[in-house]
Amino acid sequence: MKLPRWTTYPALAALFAMAWMAIPHRVGPANPLRHRPAGAPPTTHERVVVLGIDGLDPELLAEAMQRFPQRMQNFQSLVDEQGLHSLGTSTPPQSPVAWSNFITGLGPGGHGIFDFIHRDPLTRAPLPSTTKSTPTRNLSLWGDWQFPLGGGDSSSNRSGEAFWTLLARRGIPADIWRMPANFPVEPAEGLSFSGMMTPAVDSAYGEFTYYTEEMPTSAFSVGKKVKIVRVDSNDGISTSLSGPGSPFSKSAQPAQIPLNVHLDREHAAVAVEIAGNVLVLEPGEWSQFVPVSYSLLPGGLADMNGIVRFQLRSIDPFQMYASPVNIDPAKPIAPVSEPVQASAELADPRTGIGPFYTQGMPEDVGALKAEVLSVPEFMQQADLVHREGERMLDYALDRYVKKPEGGFLFFYFSTVDLCSHMMWRHHDGAHPHHDAEFAAQSSEAWSKRAGSTWKDSVFDLYMRMDVVLGQLRERLPADVTLIVMSDHGFAPYTRKFSLNTWLLDEGYLVLKPGREREQKSADENAEPVMIMNAVDWSKTRAYGIGFNGLYLNLIGREGDDPHTEDVEVAIVEPQDAPALLAEIKAKLEELRDPKDGAQVVLRCDIASQVYRGARTAEAPDLIVGYNSGYDNSDESTLGRIPKDVLADNLGGTFNGSHLMAPDVVMGTLLSNRKVLPGRHGLEDLTVEILARYGVAPAAGMEGHRVLESR
Repeated sequence: MKLPRWTTYPALAALFAMAWMAIPHRVGPANPLRHRPAGAPPTTHERVVVLGIDGLDPELLAEAMQRFPQRMQNFQSLVDEQGLHSLGTSTPPQSPVAWSNFITGLGPGGHGIFDFIHRDPLTRAPLPSTTKSTPTRNLSLWGDWQFPLGGGDSSSNRSGEAFWTLLARRGIPADIWRMPANFPVEPAEGLSFSGMMTPAVDSAYGEFTYYTEEMPTSAFSVGKKVKIVRVDSNDGISTSLSGPGSPFSKSAQPAQIPLNVHLDREHAAVAVEIAGNVLVLEPGEWSQFVPVSYSLLPGGLADMNGIVRFQLRSIDPFQMYASPVNIDPAKPIAPVSEPVQASAELADPRTGIGPFYTQGMPEDVGALKAEVLSVPEFMQQADLVHREGERMLDYALDRYVKKPEGGFLFFYFSTVDLCSHMMWRHHDGAHPHHDAEFAAQSSEAWSKRAGSTWKDSVFDLYMRMDVVLGQLRERLPADVTLIVMSDHGFAPYTRKFSLNTWLLDEGYLVLKPGREREQKSADENAEPVMIMNAVDWSKTRAYGIGFNGLYLNLIGREGDDPHTEDVEVAIVEPQDAPALLAEIKAKLEELRDPKDGAQVVLRCDIASQVYRGARTAEAPDLIVGYNSGYDNSDESTLGRIPKDVLADNLGGTFNGSHLMAPDVVMGTLLSNRKVLPGRHGLEDLTVEILARYGVAPAAGMEGHRVLESR
């Protein structure tokens, strides 16, 4: 899936027009809080603090407290105060959907975010869900040159106002730190920073670069960002770091900046020279962030800034990892904060914490999937992200506690979620990709906990968040209302289900004459067979796009792509849709895994029955809610038709997941205030926050109060 053009070049048009016209950090307490700061002087507005921990599961949290009581005392202290509660997640329980529920207080039918991936109803091709863009127009020039005339502009695809916008309208201060699905950034009466779904410089999620003398053996490693290098007779390497494609180039070939490496075998180190900086790295060492700039036009008329960091894996053979090129917070090509200068102040070591990850998913799960980082190396990189978050939290609290007016603070951590996705197979002995020998190896170098092994890694993630919770409570005045919440929980992902292949077998999806499903498994580098070019739409009634979405080939909605010779006809009459959906729903819910008889799909939700709001018609017709252990395969999610309907999840993807039925992966709710009886969900927390400041819910909000009034 390609990033909409605007997200890579939002500042470029203005930049070109102007030219045309003229670290050590504090570690929090390991024990529960004994002494809290005395109540601060009375404030104008109540102090409310929300700690958002992506993927924090209530059952795993309870187990961690039971198994490691000495290292979970801060969570235990909060649980002892007001209990451990489940928090209802979104349908489906995907992060951009769930966080949009929380941001707006609306369900998906109201805010319009239904999945990580939406689809184009003309081409049936995958699209990003959180942004929308207009077509780009270009003036063709000589050779490969073109001049952008407009279009390509994009905005948030989310409807509904952010709750901090409602607060700002009443003059209530709020600081929003790394809120997922907050890109483009929504301003607050305070600071607002983007989080998950913020693009990198080169693509939607960012792509690592891997430099190596030898072609990787992993089937998942070979790609455009793997660069085979040659060491010359002087132990030097001359290569480059790829960046974005230029909008002034018809071919949009990625821009390059030179990267030179000198190997010092005697001292077991290398010198990396890039953008006027020289970095000396030993094997296993990570560099600091380095600023880079890509020139997209001669004379510096259109430069694009980013930051990158390196890890030297080995000298002989030479292997080096480069992170995705992140937006430079000091010189952002698109705002990653509001006010815009806030990111530069935070990135300045004199006033803030120094350069930081702006990429929406900073833990590089892609590098571990591709096996260009080992598990210890990936967890080391995730540790860099987590410790950066601790420093940022300190900075946020310094600002917050000094504000005499009080108000709201939200702060977000991603590491539990993204590391649980990748480490579950080591945590879970029943996972088909579990390696008992590796799981038993020491993880002490990462966890800093004596006797820890990789089998404990998921619990160690929770223990790390216990330290953060201790830091937070130590810094806050005693009269603060504290809420700890997550967007969803977690479950094993042991078996891959391919929805499009199932639809093919059941006759709901039909291929063109002479076309077949993929003949090899994904692990064997199958040649992709895509619904966009392999399906006979004149006979196809249903297809899958996205992690949980099933669409009907509906007359009046699905169309014909004018850019292809094929005729993509829609054949399902609207009056026939309810019966067809009921039929598919029943079959999916009856589906059993031939391996052990387990139910594959726990429940399917018909969008028109579970969603309310102005954008319900844009939703997938059916939301497939998988049982624990099952998930839509990556291939089917992107519109491919893999070989097998069901297969063991053996690598190259997440091995723990939450893309299932909502009841399987409930989120977590903790507070130092009494939680009212009953079931509570993400939208209810939104209403609760507004109510704390006397702000009425906006139109369409259907939530209720969660905490006892003071």
